[in-house]
Order: sequence, then C-alpha cells, then structure tokens
Amino acid sequence: MSNTSTPDTASTPDSGTAGTTGPATTIADQVTDFNQGFTAQIGPDFSKVFDDEQSALREAGVPDDAVKPGDTVVEATLLTPQGTEVSLAETVGEGPAVLVFYRGAWCPYCNLTLKTYQAELLPRLRERGVALVAISPQTPEGSEASVTNGSLEFPVLSDPGNVLSGALGIRTEPSADARAVHTQLGFDVADSNADATGDIPFPTVLVVDHDGVVVFADVHTDYTTRTEVDEIVAALDLLEARAA
Repeated sequence: MSNTSTPDTASTPDSGTAGTTGPATTIADQVTDFNQGFTAQIGPDFSKVFDDEQSALREAGVPDDAVKPGDTVVEATLLTPQGTEVSLAETVGEGPAVLVFYRGAWCPYCNLTLKTYQAELLPRLRERGVALVAISPQTPEGSEASVTNGSLEFPVLSDPGNVLSGALGIRTEPSADARAVHTQLGFDVADSNADATGDIPFPTVLVVDHDGVVVFADVHTDYTTRTEVDEIVAALDLLEARAA
C-alpha cells in the first residue's frame, strides 16, 4: 500500500536488478519481471516469507504520523559516500527538490528504482532546476555501492540512525521472519546500516518547495512498489502551476 498525497489530493537480500530500464518500462513492470526470477532463485519457502511480510505491511497501512503535504522537512546532517557531513539544506540548494528515501544497496527494488530515476527522471529535473537526492540509513560505503550499482549522478546520502526518516514518521524494520531468511541467505540489514540496527525507511518520495514544505508525499509500506517517474513529474507540474 502507498499513501500518495499532493496539494490537490489528499526485504529481500538479493542486490540484483531486473532487466534494463527503457523509456517505456515502468518500475512496476520491472518489479514483475524481477520477481519471477527472484522466486525461482530463492525457492518457494523463502519467497512465501517475503510475500507474507509484504501482505502484512499492506494491511497495516501507512502510519498516521507519516509525512504529509504541508509538513516541513526538518534540517538534518547527513553523510556523503566519502563520510563527510553535509546538511540537507546545503545539498538541496534554493530550488524545489525531490527526496527519495530507500532501504539500501542490498535491496533490488531500490536498485532498479534508482536506476530508473537516473535514466528517466534526472534529465527532466535538470531541465527544471530541481534537485534529486537519495537517502538511506546505510553506511557511506553502502551509499557508494548504490552510486556504483546505478551509475548515479545525483547525491546519495546516509542518514545514520534513521534520524531524518524517524522525524518524518517513515521508519520501520523487516519482520522477524524476513530477517531470519536474510540470515539463512548470508545477509543482515544491520551489517549495512550506519547504526548497526535493522531499522529502515518505508520507500518514500517527497517533493518539497523552495521553503522545504512538502507538496507531494508518496509512502510505500510494501517495498516492492515504488513511485513512478510520471507521478513525480505530475507533482512538479502542480507545484509550478501553483507558483505561476
């Protein structure tokens, strides 16, 4: 389930990606292709654990205190892939921005989403002077892996301890059963996180205006679903129309 709002409208361990990203391929289509191969790769028992986790997340829905349009994104100190502290305001600059909260380089759904944003969203944002920033709780080394995996040309930052995602009400963690499967597959989310916990954000896209006020919020509790490029562009169109 996702909770998409605009001004006018109210875990898996594999690090692979699905196919290639083309202009006519939605993220949802890529996820469908990926899931077919992933189920075959890990087997039906492990796959069922992740399916059950996703079902429970959808049923629980988006938390009531999750970020909404009209909220102001708080200032935060983040880390670059080189481990240098940088403020969110410094990274975003003076213009509108698109903030992408993702789980980590270990998440295949995150990888294919960031690759799609690099190929299809970033050029359109550059034309508008809009910043694109991706944020996760992983170590700076993990952020560097994300950059390398996707050949990303936009800032990819670490939010140690999920301080920013916690302030936005989008912090969560994998289910106990999912983490047990992670362990059996030789992976632990805590090993990739800067604070050595298993906490992660719900995949979320925010569009913020010049003042840091949220004008579009799309929070996905089911981590296999993501915000499509056209949805983000539509939110920016509304923002520009409002400012005209």
